[in-house]
Amino acid sequence: MRPKTARLAVLALWLGSMTAPAVAATAPCGGDFGEWLEGVKQEAAAQGISQRTIQAALSGLTYDPTIIARDHAQGVFRQSFEQFSGRMVPPRLSRGAKLLKQYAPVFARIEQQYGVPGPVIVAIWGLETDFGANSGKLPTIRALATLAYDCRRPDKFRPEVIAALHIVDRGDMNPADMRGAWAGEIGQTQFLPSSYLKYAVDYDGNGHRDLIHSVPDVLASTANYLRGYGWQRGQPWGEGTANFQVLLQWNASQVYTKTVAYFAQQLAGAE
Repeated sequence: MRPKTARLAVLALWLGSMTAPAVAATAPCGGDFGEWLEGVKQEAAAQGISQRTIQAALSGLTYDPTIIARDHAQGVFRQSFEQFSGRMVPPRLSRGAKLLKQYAPVFARIEQQYGVPGPVIVAIWGLETDFGANSGKLPTIRALATLAYDCRRPDKFRPEVIAALHIVDRGDMNPADMRGAWAGEIGQTQFLPSSYLKYAVDYDGNGHRDLIHSVPDVLASTANYLRGYGWQRGQPWGEGTANFQVLLQWNASQVYTKTVAYFAQQLAGAE
């Protein structure tokens, strides 16, 4: 038990906080959505995001209950490696091999620069969105704001809202084009905005980091992400290796990561 003097000190601090400005007392989640959104706007402005971006991205934004329904409906991943890999890899193997050949010069350049082989990138690309065919069409900022407002995981998603605004502010995308999966992932290999900010690269040289439309940007950014987590050039990536541990930073599921490694090995063997 804390001494009485300590309890009194804590009480004094708490009473003092009652006089703090309303902005500081803004609830991190829940309450009136409009009031909560005003707090996000103030936070974004404090981080240097322009009013033009804030208004374009957040004005008129509404809560989407279907996002929360999807979040709460998530089940535990129960498939075995044999089940998951058997379902996911064979239908994508031929297409993956063709894409390896189609973008061979790009993959060669990427491996030279980032150290990540093409088969690993293609395996992730195929498993995440079927090589860009299923990247998602939901408005990203609305989805992230809904998840941040919900009090289940606000500490995870509120920073992602701010990161998405930074992406818009630096000119990579406009809010209307920023569409993806229900949990806020963007692009053909599904980057959350914070990862997009940190690892996305403009590999086609058009002045924008575009992980939705530009295949070179997608492939190089995926390699840059893996390098950022410690990918070891020229080393294997199977279970038990250092590079397998890097792949787990992409997706913490052992079954998913084993499937990426297996898919990549199948593609490497077909080269």
